[in-house]
Amino acid sequence: MHEMGIAMQVVEIAAASIPEHLKNCRVQGVYLKIGKLSSVIPDSLRFCFDIVSKDSAIAGAKLYIEEIPVTAQCKSCDNHWTITGPAFSCPQCSSGKIELISGQELNISSIEIEDDSICEHSSVIA
Repeated sequence: MHEMGIAMQVVEIAAASIPEHLKNCRVQGVYLKIGKLSSVIPDSLRFCFDIVSKDSAIAGAKLYIEEIPVTAQCKSCDNHWTITGPAFSCPQCSSGKIELISGQELNISSIEIEDDSICEHSSVIA
């Protein structure tokens, strides 16, 4: 299950992305874009994220996943279409010169942090 490794990386990146002045604010959500060809099972990733984030700087954050469909472009006729099954040629001109445009993504698109005005701005005095 490679979703555990991905979840660990997402938590690490999200925690490192919090600006210094917002370190005491709670991360409410992490938004991902995952392509249908990325070999990631969204439910497994959510499960792993919940486990990994529990004792981290983003504890309590919810993982939101937008699944990106597989789309292609024909290099011969410039046709664009969404692939729903095996595709070896363009449905418009039958050319075999096709290129995948989307469907392999695995990106953090945004991180939602609670409103700065309600964060606890406590400072530690050493």
